[in-house]
Amino acid sequence: MPQPLDAVFAELRELLLDPALTRAVAAGRRRGLTPSVTRAELRPVALKAGTRLQIVTDDGARPYTRNLAGAQAAAAVDALLAEPFGNWHVETDSATVQVRVTKKGDAQVHRAARTTTAVAQGHDRAKQWLLDPGDPLFAVVGGTAAKRRQVDAFLRALAATLPDDPARLPSPLRVADLGCGNAYLTFAAYRYLQDRGAKVQVVGVDVREDQRVRNTSLARELGCGDDVTFVAGTIAGAEVTPAPDLVLALHACDTATDEALARAVGWQARWVLAAPCCHHDIAAQLKSAPAPGPYGELTRHAILRERFADVLTDALRAAQLRLRGYRVEVVEFVDSAHTPRNMLLRARHTGAAPTEAQRAEYAALTAQWGVTPALERLLGPA
Repeated sequence: MPQPLDAVFAELRELLLDPALTRAVAAGRRRGLTPSVTRAELRPVALKAGTRLQIVTDDGARPYTRNLAGAQAAAAVDALLAEPFGNWHVETDSATVQVRVTKKGDAQVHRAARTTTAVAQGHDRAKQWLLDPGDPLFAVVGGTAAKRRQVDAFLRALAATLPDDPARLPSPLRVADLGCGNAYLTFAAYRYLQDRGAKVQVVGVDVREDQRVRNTSLARELGCGDDVTFVAGTIAGAEVTPAPDLVLALHACDTATDEALARAVGWQARWVLAAPCCHHDIAAQLKSAPAPGPYGELTRHAILRERFADVLTDALRAAQLRLRGYRVEVVEFVDSAHTPRNMLLRARHTGAAPTEAQRAEYAALTAQWGVTPALERLLGPA
């Protein structure tokens, strides 16, 4: 039930200045209002001069850190509570309080008790997740355990793809998420990269106009509407300018993955992460022609033919990317217990020219199985 904002913020003020504070995060924005900073994080720190309240704010360009005590800390907390943030997440030794400001200006509050054991475990978990489970993002898009696992698995793949040092990234780092759907991974990528200190601009593409409207509204609510935008259109035809440095295509169905990879190659994107979904195109080609001997058993039974088509499709996609100057790894995206569609193509553009041996191997493989991959049809001869 909504509660008066003043009373809830009076409670938050006491928690933020309480020595038992563990961590607090403010983010997002209220309807029609924009805070002076995009995000604020508060936590106690032990310094030689004594315990201080560390406040880290981010204006979208760079983080700014202050370590305060006494009246200065109280004044800084009052100033942050006066900012029109849309979400607050506050943790103490004994409680967790989450506040979301409604469109009418009331507060929706969730309170939960925390035992000492739970606090200790919570700190251990926080170190394991690349995006804090208490991040306001999850309050907006939903934070089921399964969704958090998938977000974390995706972010670990992203971290393994990009340089360790954010200073080696383009500034701004331009990201295109093709076939973004409800965009919770789009927002997770933005939040993670921003937390690493990167300046990021993200464009999400989805064919549905209602998704564009919904996702744009979420971006405003999370306070990142200037940096995270959405367009409605097909993967093959949507206008994305300037060309992105990083292309994401996560669970785009069948040849939509090939369309995303083709656009990444056309843009000469420096990094590509693609998690394919269904693989009907090659499966249909295998069904329409006899398998080369002695491999008939691989395609005689429908379930085996479908699984083999999955492997062959992604192997040929990886080969095509190598022919186009990319270094490619095929890795597990998320544990198979979570989803059977757990393959991830991770590619980095090196500009290396393909060897004759690579060309010959690709030509022999497609000829032997009598298939023409969709990515080859889209890109033409390498």
